Amino acid sequence: MRTVFHYAGLIVLSIICLTPIYIMISTSFKHEVLIFDGNPVWFFFFPTIQNYVDIIGDAHFDRYLVNSIIVGVSTTLITLTTGGMAAYALARMQFPGRQPIANGTLLVRMIPPAVLAIPAFAVSIVLGIANQLSGLIFFYTALNLPFAIWLLYGFVKQVPVELEEAAVVDGATPWQVFTRVLFPVMKAGYAVTGIFVFRIAWNEFILALLLTDRTTRTLPVATSLFLTDAGPEWGRIMAMGTLIVIPPLIFTFFSARQIIAGMTAGAVKG
Repeated sequence: MRTVFHYAGLIVLSIICLTPIYIMISTSFKHEVLIFDGNPVWFFFFPTIQNYVDIIGDAHFDRYLVNSIIVGVSTTLITLTTGGMAAYALARMQFPGRQPIANGTLLVRMIPPAVLAIPAFAVSIVLGIANQLSGLIFFYTALNLPFAIWLLYGFVKQVPVELEEAAVVDGATPWQVFTRVLFPVMKAGYAVTGIFVFRIAWNEFILALLLTDRTTRTLPVATSLFLTDAGPEWGRIMAMGTLIVIPPLIFTFFSARQIIAGMTAGAVKG
């Protein structure tokens, strides 16, 4: 009986989670007339790809897509590189204030991006990085770095110190210990952290809206262009939302395979 309730609960939760995704995808294949019909049709309707044709055929879509890829990939690589080294230093090296810094990294990540929007805009003006992709990458890295450090810190602590001590005995420097010993073992941690960082950088809207212009817009900001004076163009909005979801899903799929490989590589017989 407990098994029945268990699976029933999972089915209910799955329906709750998947319903918004289904509504988004199905709406993206509807004509505007059908979307605004007083009697909504959820399952049986004649689909159209016109919304996708309009979006992909837009002269600026390629630019928005490239901007999102540059920002997402750059933010992920920079955050993983700096976050991994910082996590290693906090977990293994001894210096004043090490533990308070390690405990306080996650508190910084709890600050909502909306609170940082106006200060970030002011700083971008002062530094001369407003309306530039480099400025967006800078603030996304700062936003995600505390969480990445906190997450990777836990993975570093799980690695047996004996592995590092053996490398030091063989004459390895701290940098060689990090790159040749810890990094291969921590592939799982980097994959998990990379998923979170890329997803946040790819989907973020508030900072991207304030810190970009027509040439540096990302896909989430471009979606707001379909909120016209005549009303929301729901078909195109949902089609854009569906296209935005695809890259993180692909990234997660390949990262999930790396998680399994990393966990296998990090297995230590005791």
